Amino acid sequence: MLNVAIKAARAAGAIINRAALDVESVRVSVKQTNDFVTEIDQAAEAAIIETLLTAYPGHGILAEESGSEHGAKDSEFVWIIDPLDGTTNFIHGFPVYCVSIALSVKGKVEQAVVYDPTRNDIFCATKGRGAYMNDRRIRVAKRTRLQECLISTGFPYRPGDKLKTYLNMLGEVMSQCAGVRRPGAAALDLAYVAAGFSDGFFESNLKPWDVAAGSLLVTEAGGLIGNFTGEADFMDHGECVAGNPRIYGQLVTTLGKYSKFAGAGDKATVRQALTDDAAATDAPAATQTLSRPRGARAAHPVTPSPGDQT
Repeated sequence: MLNVAIKAARAAGAIINRAALDVESVRVSVKQTNDFVTEIDQAAEAAIIETLLTAYPGHGILAEESGSEHGAKDSEFVWIIDPLDGTTNFIHGFPVYCVSIALSVKGKVEQAVVYDPTRNDIFCATKGRGAYMNDRRIRVAKRTRLQECLISTGFPYRPGDKLKTYLNMLGEVMSQCAGVRRPGAAALDLAYVAAGFSDGFFESNLKPWDVAAGSLLVTEAGGLIGNFTGEADFMDHGECVAGNPRIYGQLVTTLGKYSKFAGAGDKATVRQALTDDAAATDAPAATQTLSRPRGARAAHPVTPSPGDQT
């Protein structure tokens, strides 16, 4: 099954690479504001589905562009497909995008492939057998202090996304780590966490096809993945945090209060912080200067993470 998934990913990657040679001629449609789909997404998805269903005609399909209209509707085996994760990068010629294919069996991901066609990198995993990049075993990074870590994320871009909440969340993480990156393809971000290229990842408003394959890569490489409160059953929650066990724990400590699954008290704290920040932004500069005596502590000190206390 993994070999068939790799074959399907390479078929899609070949379509993407050919189109990338003349990306300006690719037809682009807008699903909603800042959410694009191209004829290449659709052609790559069709190639993947054809490869998978030729080998396994009784399997189900869940794909970003076509949903569940292909494959068997009641199968315990469901392929979860993102034919081109990072479409916005692709249509701008920014070479960070990938193909993501996962196989879910009875609701659990058991096979995963993330293919980066620009670098010809194959990240793959089978449940219980480890994660690999181009036939080389990969492991999550070994850093244990968040302040030494490189963290990747994704920014809100759709109407209705809670930008102010996200900026507060991003600000907290930025103040606690060595650097934050926003490559623009969640599946590849998770593959990079699995390979140890980055130490952790967090993002909200994600779909199952964004994270299914990457989640197995992370866990098979020795990492943890869940929602912002640390629950492992995160696939349909729309929020994701991943890292090695120590960094994962520190990120959950920071991000948990921003989760839609957080307790009422935590949510109230976040709402109050947003209100205070908005008031500070609206106040005249002189008022802001006079409102806090010299040497007084900031209104929202950053709580040290568990890793920083050891």
